[in-house]
Amino acid sequence: MIKANNIQKYYGDLQVLKGVNLHIKKGEIVSIVGPSGAGKTTLLQILGTLDIQSNKKDSQLLIKDTDITSLTEKELAKFRNENIGFIFQFHQLLPEFTALENVCIPAFIKNASKSEAEKRAKELLDFLGLSHRYNHKPSELSGGEQQRVAVARALVNNPSVIYADEPSGNLDSESADNLHKLFFKLRDEFGQTFVIITHNNELASMADRKLTIVDGLMVDAE
Repeated sequence: MIKANNIQKYYGDLQVLKGVNLHIKKGEIVSIVGPSGAGKTTLLQILGTLDIQSNKKDSQLLIKDTDITSLTEKELAKFRNENIGFIFQFHQLLPEFTALENVCIPAFIKNASKSEAEKRAKELLDFLGLSHRYNHKPSELSGGEQQRVAVARALVNNPSVIYADEPSGNLDSESADNLHKLFFKLRDEFGQTFVIITHNNELASMADRKLTIVDGLMVDAE
């Protein structure tokens, strides 16, 4: 599903990633841990096509057998919208829209019809226990509910890969535990691949594999 070889990233003279190699199979839940500043988020942004590795010609990034480095900007945006979902520590919901409208946004970008987008969004919100929250705005939802809306938004286009950056870092312990269990339920239900950056040891250890990055390099895997 994801194959990355020799991923390097420089910001000026600072080398943040020093040749990361990674291979993740379809349907795997993989956690990536490491100290702050180790390069976890930078790696996730490159794997998620939000950023580009510095050594583009001397590296490889394949997602679903697609060579990401060969895509034009327009092709890349289309690929990202159709194949990748993102969940962040801060849910990034748009405050002026309802839960249902927030979930529909990626589907509208994909040119889905209003009826098609809302049908899929409602299915996901129902699955996540939010059928009574369709018309509530983010300010009217709890932190856990907001994060579940963000999960539904990430899933609305049926992406193959979900990237999550500290997804439970802003939640209380009960909500965090529920979210962690939800990832496995979603994988079993929909077959998505999850790559999760986390400082939460419980979540990291629940994953099928735990990878550790230190000073821009993968140092071990469990």
